[in-house]
Amino acid sequence: MRNIKLTIAYDGTNYHGFQEQRGTGLRTIQETLEDCLTRLAGERIQVVGAGRTDAGVHARGQVVNFRNSKWPIPIERIPLALNGILPGDIVVLSAQDVPEEFHSRFSSKSKTYSYCIWNDRIPSPFYRLYSYFMPVPLDIKAMEKAARYLLGCHDFKCFQASGSTVNNTVRTLYQADIIKDGPLVKLVFTGDGFLYNMVRIMVGTLAQVGTGKIEPGQVLEILQACNRVKAGPTFPPQGLCMERVVY
Repeated sequence: MRNIKLTIAYDGTNYHGFQEQRGTGLRTIQETLEDCLTRLAGERIQVVGAGRTDAGVHARGQVVNFRNSKWPIPIERIPLALNGILPGDIVVLSAQDVPEEFHSRFSSKSKTYSYCIWNDRIPSPFYRLYSYFMPVPLDIKAMEKAARYLLGCHDFKCFQASGSTVNNTVRTLYQADIIKDGPLVKLVFTGDGFLYNMVRIMVGTLAQVGTGKIEPGQVLEILQACNRVKAGPTFPPQGLCMERVVY
């Protein structure tokens, strides 16, 4: 049985997230990818994804894997074959054979997400689908100071949206950087794993620091409270992008 790993990029604007929702009529990344793989294989193919991105969320480095004993296409030709039948907003970047025990989700060592904010008085028509528009000036220095409290191993329960069935909410955050390039503010987070909506809630909380609604040191108090209502709002999905997965 072959185990094949694909690295894919996609614009999530027109999809109801990554995970399949068959029978609902809602278009998803997984279902679209599986349909194309099934066409090539001549039999049903199911993939496992490294992360279940929500509706409207994008990816530059999502990873999936699938198993098949009769896969007909040489590994080096898989991207070309798939990209020829996939819609233009999903692209296969690479393909490789991996060991049988490889699992795109459970074998990962870390994941990196970014969130983009367009911070200007005037919105950008070019970034409207890939960032959140904030006309109020952000104090980047204060946000950087607050972000440092998030680094390390913590119980991130306060940054988890309701509806999750995860029991263990302890995660380790290795990176929490804020990069400003003109009006574009990019927040980059790397961790050993992320809770449901964790990045979008962390961004909403740091944005409150940036607008002066809370002090940087209060982020530590929010963490220690382990109470979702203490943290900031969940920012919209279009600013979020899954950047890469490390194995």
